[in-house]
Amino acid sequence: QVELVESGGGLVQAGGSLRLSCTNSGRAYRNYGMGWFRQAPGKEREFVAAINWSGDSTAYADSVKGRFTISRDNAVNTVWMQMTNLKPEDTAVYICAGRYSGGVVKTTALAYDFWGQGTQVTVSS
Repeated sequence: QVELVESGGGLVQAGGSLRLSCTNSGRAYRNYGMGWFRQAPGKEREFVAAINWSGDSTAYADSVKGRFTISRDNAVNTVWMQMTNLKPEDTAVYICAGRYSGGVVKTTALAYDFWGQGTQVTVSS
């Protein structure tokens, strides 16, 4: 069973940085494809970033490319997203997701098999 647990969210000033973490704390095969999505109240869930199981392929939404970096360490079953130059429009609940068949990156929510509960990121101006 896969259990994804996010951490690292919080309140930050515009221009600041946060690093989100997502750890699979369940007993499961660790080499899943992973992604980050975000959702603000009243808005649809939005793709942010993804990484394949081996970590050699990534994808980013245009709105965050150049500011966010996704990475992983399969030895500790963890994926991170370093977020820099944060903007108020980045405010959302950030949700970690994983998928089987993780050799290639996927950018749609339907491609993912399991989800965490999310962590709130609030960027003040």
